[in-house]
Amino acid sequence: MPTPNRPVNVLLIGSGAREHALAAAIARSPKLAKLYATGTSNPGIAALALPVDVPAETKQLYRLQQFCDAKQIDLVVIGPEGPLADGWADKLALSADGSRRRHVFGPSAKAARLESDKGWAKKLMRAASIPTAEGRIFTDPDAADEYIKTHEDPHVIKAAGLAAGKGVIIPNSLDDSLEAIDRIMRQRIFGSAGDSVVIEERLQGREVSVFAITDGATLLMLPPCQDYKRLADNDTGPNTGGMGAFCPAPELDDDTLQRIESDILIPTLDALRRDDIPYTGVLYAGLMLTPAGPKVIEFNCRFGDPECQTIISRLESDAIELLLAPTNATLDSIDVAWSPEPSVCVVLASEGYPEKPHVGLEISGVEDADAMPGVTVFHAGTRLDAGRLLTASGRVLSVTARAATLTEAHDRAYAACAKINFPGRAMRTDIASSAAVIPR
Repeated sequence: MPTPNRPVNVLLIGSGAREHALAAAIARSPKLAKLYATGTSNPGIAALALPVDVPAETKQLYRLQQFCDAKQIDLVVIGPEGPLADGWADKLALSADGSRRRHVFGPSAKAARLESDKGWAKKLMRAASIPTAEGRIFTDPDAADEYIKTHEDPHVIKAAGLAAGKGVIIPNSLDDSLEAIDRIMRQRIFGSAGDSVVIEERLQGREVSVFAITDGATLLMLPPCQDYKRLADNDTGPNTGGMGAFCPAPELDDDTLQRIESDILIPTLDALRRDDIPYTGVLYAGLMLTPAGPKVIEFNCRFGDPECQTIISRLESDAIELLLAPTNATLDSIDVAWSPEPSVCVVLASEGYPEKPHVGLEISGVEDADAMPGVTVFHAGTRLDAGRLLTASGRVLSVTARAATLTEAHDRAYAACAKINFPGRAMRTDIASSAAVIPR
């Protein structure tokens, strides 16, 4: 365990733009001794962290425990939802022989069910009277079909398991709904995530993302964000892992945030504790601001991507202190400082994303964009090949900018995007624009 006066060795799990943003913040900390990362295939992370020389796999997690022991890792920060659902936080909190404990930022596998099992999360919310969309859970596609045929109100269909942020389908017709059930449950386009589906009423209002860091009892609210999940402008096209975000979300005033904390976040933690499930790390609520008040769309058990990029780029205090706090009972005593400047993140994606993204295409202009004042380019799906920067997955880069006003941050982010090129580059043009900030 780290002591207040000893530098901290950190292991960061994950390889996306979210983890690049976390690595950048951790690397700035005066408390840092050495930063190791499993995701150094990401060139942005590789520039900040030392590589891990053992497999980072669930089936060989003992190898990562041994690595943590050998490198005297004090703090493990787990970025993605998959490792959390697979119990990495539980295992990496212990030394390989089980004799010593270390700090882990991220919830246990039981707590991560809030995200990894939407059916279970829906039942927990009902039992705790947490405001959320009405919904039904189905494990039989034929029963789901029959339900859809007899309920004509607009609804949303969700794969109940983890689907990399893409498991939500918003149908426009009965045929769309039946096709969605078929693709999720019979064709298995999301794999085992489609073992069951949640069919919910479609909430109307403004969607926002609210994040808190918690030790299971104390809540530290983070600046609220708005993200954009649809591929194309004006919220059209397929659902994606996220095409952009801005922070803070101006419509979330202090009174609304207080209501969200008291009516949603605290009852959720209380419900988990009643089931003997403590929660440590980030609690992320995707919410709809309906005429009847905020309602939960879904919970996630980690920082959102790209919301993390906008939040962390505004952090002015010590990232290691913030990440350690929920693990060592200091969350109620730390001071956290945020820049008053809003931030905007625009995701540059590959042609064909999210279904069949084109990869292996050369990228230019990243250094020029990154050199602009107030701009940071976080790598998501890139790789280096003989000195050339290439696309490696669907979401390629998260271009993030801060400025004195939201409008200026928007303009700065898009000016930076204009400097970056690769064949088939795709992006939304309305992130944080006046048309996108009005209620939808």
